[in-house]
Formats: sequence, C-alpha cells, structure tokens
Amino acid sequence: MYLANNLIHIQPKLHFHIVSTTAPTITYNSRSSTCIPPINSPNFYRHSRTPYRDLSSPNLHFVICEEEEVMVFWIFGYGSLIWKPGFEYDEKVVGFIKDYKRVFDLACIDHMGTPENPARTLTLEQEEGAICWGVAYRVSGDPEKEEEIMAYLERRECEYDRKTLIDFYKEGAELEQPWLTGVLVFTSTPDKAICKYYLGPAPMKDMAHQIAVSSGPCGKNKNYLFQLEKALREIGHDDEYVIELANQVRKIVDWPKEETKITAPATLPVIKIRGVA
Repeated sequence: MYLANNLIHIQPKLHFHIVSTTAPTITYNSRSSTCIPPINSPNFYRHSRTPYRDLSSPNLHFVICEEEEVMVFWIFGYGSLIWKPGFEYDEKVVGFIKDYKRVFDLACIDHMGTPENPARTLTLEQEEGAICWGVAYRVSGDPEKEEEIMAYLERRECEYDRKTLIDFYKEGAELEQPWLTGVLVFTSTPDKAICKYYLGPAPMKDMAHQIAVSSGPCGKNKNYLFQLEKALREIGHDDEYVIELANQVRKIVDWPKEETKITAPATLPVIKIRGVA
C-alpha cells in the first residue's frame, strides 16, 4: 500500500487526521526543505527565499531562515477546486498524483443535495497504477493566513474525514520523481461505518440517475459534473470515467453538450487574505 498506517491526529474537535508515510518534504525550484507540521496544522512549512541552514535530524525536521520565514502551503484540487478554489493563491500548477483515481462515491447534502436526497460528489480511491490529474495551489504568508484558508476549506470540504499528504507530479517535469511531496488533499475513508458521507460504488446508470435529479442550495448535481468535465478538458486532461458518467446523465435529462457553470455557495465567500494582491 502507498500509505503507511501511522495516523497523526490533529485538532480533535474537527475529527480530522493526517495520513502520511514520512515527515513531509517540500521540493520546489530545485530547493528542498523539510519540516514536521505543527500540531494545529496539517501542512505548515517554513520555506526560505534566502540562503538557509538546515538543522534537520532523523527525528526533527525544520529549516531556519537567515532573513525570512515564510509559510508555504500546497493543496491539490481534483474536483471543483480546479475551476473555483475560492481563496487567494500565489501559484497554480497543473499536474497529477499517482495511485489514486476520482470516483463519485461520496454524498453531498449541503451544496448540491440535501439530507433527504443526497447528491454524489467526488472522492479519491486508491488504485495501483492509476493517475489523477488536477491542480496544485501554492499559498504563502503567515500562520494566520494559513488558518483562515484551512477554516474555509474544512467548511467547504466538510464531507471528507481525511487530510492526506501526497506526492505531486508537475506536467512536463520529471515523472520518476515527484515535483512536490507533502501536498495536502481532502479524501475520505472508504467505509460507511467510519465516514458517514461515504456512499460507495454503484452501477454507472444508478449514479447517473442520482446525479441527474439531485439539487441543493448551490445548484444542481449535474451541473457540477458537467463543469468538472469542462475543467478537465481545459487543463488538457480528460477523464474517461467523468466523460462516461456525464454522457449517461445527458441521456437522462437530454442535456446539451455545453456545460453549465455552477456558483459557489453564498456561505462560502472568496476569502481576501491580507498581504496578497
């Protein structure tokens, strides 16, 4: 298995945990630095923009910057974060993660569905050899900024019970070695007894029917699917699974090929972060 069994629990009140194989490492622009995230953060890095001294040891990994300490936070988007992150970021990079694929196996009861009639939304399923394309966002600043963004993401991604640290491979870069490691992604436990929003797999026609008829405060489930199909095409990486499911939905609703853009929920406004233009 790609993921180790060491689960580091953080912020018990949020009921989240990090799944990681090693102490996360950031590798960016041919410079590498390592650190262990603080207890109240899933992915906090001190990244030096100036020469630094690495005081890491086998059990303690951190970087002391001679002139400047900057938090660097990376998150991978494989669903609506691709086209609407909802937060200010410094850099957006197209790429993929290995040994995961996207599946519509998670319930959504507050955005595109309701508790009585849940919609289907994306999560990741582990599969050896699979590739999932998406985008990684870089955010830098101070801990307060990271806190604000994480609060927004946890509210938006409330159906997911895991924060997982993964390797990220940049489009056009070396494919054998990850361009970044320790990138945060929201995932779910594939067990209904553990993750209450996990629906599990279903026949394609059944999923298509559920998506075709579901709607919630933020719009219709089918619009989310069509927008995902469009967003993946725009970054140059169609997903056959998404295309097949979208075509099944079109057969049910007689929907035109042009996708409809969904709106962000009114309760999740774009956060304007201090210090970001």
